[in-house]
Amino acid sequence: MRKIIHIDMDCFYAAVEMRDDPSLRDIPIAIGGSSDRRGVISTCNYPARKYGVRSAMATAYAMRLCPDLKLIRGRMDLYVRESQRIRAIFSDYTDLIEPLSLDEAYLDVTDTQLFGGSATLIAEDIRRRISAELGLTASAGVAPCKFVAKVASDENKPDGICVISPDKLDAFVREMPLKKIPGVGNVTMQKLQRMGLATCNDVRGYPFERIQREFGKFGRVLWERAHGIDERELNVSRERKSIGVERTLTEDIHSLEECQAFLPTLLEKMAERVDRHRDKTGKPVHIRTQGVKLKFQDFQLTTVEHRQPSLDKAYFYTLLEEAYARANGRGIRLLGLHVGLAESAQNEQLVLPLEIYDDNT
Repeated sequence: MRKIIHIDMDCFYAAVEMRDDPSLRDIPIAIGGSSDRRGVISTCNYPARKYGVRSAMATAYAMRLCPDLKLIRGRMDLYVRESQRIRAIFSDYTDLIEPLSLDEAYLDVTDTQLFGGSATLIAEDIRRRISAELGLTASAGVAPCKFVAKVASDENKPDGICVISPDKLDAFVREMPLKKIPGVGNVTMQKLQRMGLATCNDVRGYPFERIQREFGKFGRVLWERAHGIDERELNVSRERKSIGVERTLTEDIHSLEECQAFLPTLLEKMAERVDRHRDKTGKPVHIRTQGVKLKFQDFQLTTVEHRQPSLDKAYFYTLLEEAYARANGRGIRLLGLHVGLAESAQNEQLVLPLEIYDDNT
């Protein structure tokens, strides 16, 4: 039986800010765009969450929920460095690490002999070291498989641990709400509810053929998760798939010319990020495609992507024209650029919203 740990930092970006400025600890804060911009909240602390503020929420709406919310621009370079320090702690316990983002990761400690091979004690020691060495807190889930470990890490947040031993796995999963299964979003959950399914136990009593017919390939995944089955190994060699930049605009813009005016700044950032990322041998990444993304005033997205073997800044203008032709009179609220990378490049998606990190660009 495998021993999987899922470590999830508690409100990571906000926690770093509170650590560095103790006056922020007891007031609602959020990392995100300023209140006069149409940015989004990247993360917030627990006092802010009591007001209903959540990650990915529009900043203006968050301010309506919590008028005293203190907005902090954010320091991505610092968050990346702290994430690297956390990753270094993980590597003292196992080489089998699957990072999911800057603030969470899976660890497979099945063959680790530290602490007598106890995954629980390993998880506790990791949490202790993160607190002692970084002044931050982390929550952990320990289980025989990945998805249960991830669900468990959220059970006793913040600064908690939940251990699901093999003998408790079936009972834990049986009563689990389906919305907790990774991959079950709002649309899928609405469909499940229409079918009268709310828990994993409900799925267990439902004909597998109907589940598969309704949800296709995900139907089998859903069926397996409902039975506590997750045989996925950790992906310890994730390759970078794309590099991108995007900008949420302060005001809707309504012409191709206005969109084009934002390209030079985005192109400069894109070139910097492409140059900064190298493949496993240290060589420049191999570009396969270029693309442009627009979000319209009605929040609909459109993306245009074509094959392009090298970074051609002029080609983004052509792609922008093609994407803008789909506006049909709608205003533009977000503009993004990205390049897709060939398989030989490092492969971990990197798309950074500029309104969080580059407030005046």
